[in-house]
Amino acid sequence: MKVALVHDFLVEFGGAERVLEALCEIYPKAPIYTAFYKKGSTAYKRFKDKKIIASWAQNVPLFASRLHSPLRFLAPLIWGRFSTKGPSFGWDFSGFDLVITSASWYVTKGVKRRGPSTHSVNSGSSTCSARSGSQHTVEVCYCHTPPRYLYGYRTSVDYKKNPLIQAYAVFINHFVRMYDYEAAQRVDYFIANSEEVKRRIQKFYRRESKVIYPPVDVRRFARKTQNAKRLKQKKALDISHSSLSNYFLTVSRLAGAKNIDLIVEVCKNLKLPLKVVGTGRDEAKLREMAEGSAVKILGEVADQELIELYQNCRAVIFAASEEDFGIVPVEAMAAGKPVIALAQGGVLETVVDGKTGVYFDQATAGSLTQAINNFQKLEKKEAFDSKLIKAHAQKFSKERFKREIEKFVEGKIK
Repeated sequence: MKVALVHDFLVEFGGAERVLEALCEIYPKAPIYTAFYKKGSTAYKRFKDKKIIASWAQNVPLFASRLHSPLRFLAPLIWGRFSTKGPSFGWDFSGFDLVITSASWYVTKGVKRRGPSTHSVNSGSSTCSARSGSQHTVEVCYCHTPPRYLYGYRTSVDYKKNPLIQAYAVFINHFVRMYDYEAAQRVDYFIANSEEVKRRIQKFYRRESKVIYPPVDVRRFARKTQNAKRLKQKKALDISHSSLSNYFLTVSRLAGAKNIDLIVEVCKNLKLPLKVVGTGRDEAKLREMAEGSAVKILGEVADQELIELYQNCRAVIFAASEEDFGIVPVEAMAAGKPVIALAQGGVLETVVDGKTGVYFDQATAGSLTQAINNFQKLEKKEAFDSKLIKAHAQKFSKERFKREIEKFVEGKIK
């Protein structure tokens, strides 16, 4: 079976890229098609040994910069067609038996391929199985979420602050939304990364989907390290407290919808040591906020160092708004650590309130402060069992993801 993997773009290594990495392990010979990549980026480093095929956008410097978001109206020219009746653009995947698209906000779905989709746009239903033989290329879309900016969810940039940009976005998004809906109708089968995203796919695309949770390398985060001795030797971590486990941790892209500024503000006001791992457009602002406090912005760290940070923290704080799934809470639980989480989105499917973590209801300083106080009370009562937390994280393992993906594909490719 000849397989192609299609991914939005390779700029940052996050949850979507971990899914792509696992798919590459299942289908090691499959080439990766992507709109563009940024050499030297965390994502490109992970996949540079794979066969990466970039679109014409790779040769346009504007896409590799931050302008790929304003230029998203050109995405149909990269991935496929403006309409089923209009002219065709982009790649033709007719030479493949199976195309797996890893889609989030750059509308990588409904790629051009041989044979009509098994899904009927008019009836709104799918056939039980894909057609066999050489008459049809099957597309399975692993949907991280329908594009957040098209359907009213918070994104990394609050474009509504600028009236001109808001007017531009409203105009452009209308046409991109129509294209996105039509492209979704050409997909044979959808896989959602959470029940939350499954509901979004049904609401915005009127399509059914199968939930397969993203892969988390839980064994890697659970593996014991010689952390205490090694961490003491690392000046970069600047641990000046009596206990190595005296700090809270947050791991994230440093962008608007992740609410890292909220976490920094609360920990600074409570004089709690906090370590922030990640990079992004808000990094400079956060460093300025953290000055003179026990909050340390560590930036990008090596994998081994990240594991040690997880294993030595008191708890991980996760405040992302309406997160699609949220891999960080699962990584924390795999290390046996509880999570203080905003009770929105996919987090409600992973964190068990009072057992593997504590929820807070609103992305406000007051709500998070109350959650931290609740956590500390439970912590004193030894309410969080590390072994139970680790066992819970096994539900989201990479091995489980691979098994479920292979089983799903085998059931559709006859």
